[in-house]
Amino acid sequence: MFVYITPRAAAKLNNIKEQDSNPNLLLRVTVESGGCHGFQYLMGLKEEYNPDEDILFDLDGAKVVMDEMSLGILKDSTVDYTTELIGSQFKIIDNPRASSSCGCGSSFDIDLTK
Repeated sequence: MFVYITPRAAAKLNNIKEQDSNPNLLLRVTVESGGCHGFQYLMGLKEEYNPDEDILFDLDGAKVVMDEMSLGILKDSTVDYTTELIGSQFKIIDNPRASSSCGCGSSFDIDLTK
């Protein structure tokens, strides 16, 4: 199972690590039930992860971590960093298991047959 990180997301995460003078920062991505479509993406900057329970992805030193359940829903998805009129954010794109999503892209339904 794999999750992709765009060069833009890696560059932003590495920039945040440099600005904060914290080389241990990583982006934790979690899927939880809720939101207007059944599931929602939660993302936040953390300093630690549990290698016995979490899966770590790395692009150019930018680290993204998630638990196994979230990875089961997000495998073959992409973590990107987008800049839009409403603001900038890390975002999941191209999730092959998302059958529909809300307008802001943080809530989605899943199709587990994919």
